[in-house]
Amino acid sequence: MYYLFRVIYHLVLILTICMPIFVNHGFAGKMKIVEAPNTFGVNNNFLAQGNRLQPKVIASPVSGPAHLAHLAGRCFSLTESVYRYELCPFHNITQHEQSFRWNAYSGILGIWHEWEIANNTFTGMWMRDGDTCGTRNREAKVILACSTQSKLAQVSEPSTCLYSLTFETPLVCHPHSLLVYPTLNEKLQKDWDEAEQARYEGLITEQGYNNLLKDVFEDAGFLKSQKVNEKLSKVALEAHDSLQKCNEDVQKQHEEITRLQALLTLHNIPFDTKPDTTKGARTATGVQHLRGDVGLFEVVDQN
Repeated sequence: MYYLFRVIYHLVLILTICMPIFVNHGFAGKMKIVEAPNTFGVNNNFLAQGNRLQPKVIASPVSGPAHLAHLAGRCFSLTESVYRYELCPFHNITQHEQSFRWNAYSGILGIWHEWEIANNTFTGMWMRDGDTCGTRNREAKVILACSTQSKLAQVSEPSTCLYSLTFETPLVCHPHSLLVYPTLNEKLQKDWDEAEQARYEGLITEQGYNNLLKDVFEDAGFLKSQKVNEKLSKVALEAHDSLQKCNEDVQKQHEEITRLQALLTLHNIPFDTKPDTTKGARTATGVQHLRGDVGLFEVVDQN
């Protein structure tokens, strides 16, 4: 009996040790090896700085209501589907594909450019000059909405390469928080008042009034000033006009010369169209007496 128990004990021990080996060997051909996902996309943090997102332009200075300046330097994220959007007010908007593909998309949708203003109210923040999208650059408009906390609430693409974002924050909950006039300095408020008075008295048209307001907003830094570009265009236009006028004058002189040559020929008067290079050498043979006006001299005949 004792011998039988020892045999059973050894059989159980052998099976306990060898069974895992047999199982692994038998199913080795059916096992699937799962590799760790790669992170070699353009949004890889280990890439050199030169390979990361490169903005085309520098963001405009912080402007608008003073209390919104608290948002500068902060970023807010929202993930929708496979994309993560990141809004950095007064800086830029980026989009990152949450994928482990080697070429996962990551790009700039827009860079802080200027405010949208209507009816004495800041109605939106424009982010322009984003990454190239076909024949244009990506751009986005950020709409500010009241909420109990600051967050990026919604992102959509109404049309190709044009994005719309809703940013919620308690900073815009006050009824006067987005008014334009109170943010202006005393001089610009006076300019606005004068424009209002001129429109009321009928001294300027509605278009003239809007142009004056546009100048006020540009001087305040709310809108990207176009004055430099307009000045450059004006200079280029003036240069074009000057060159055209010069060409016209040359053409008129050429026509006058041709007319005079034809007149001389008609009266059998000889003329030489080539300059005589020897005349200057002949005048240098005399004694030169300088006059009071330097550069003028007379030739005294030695004979």
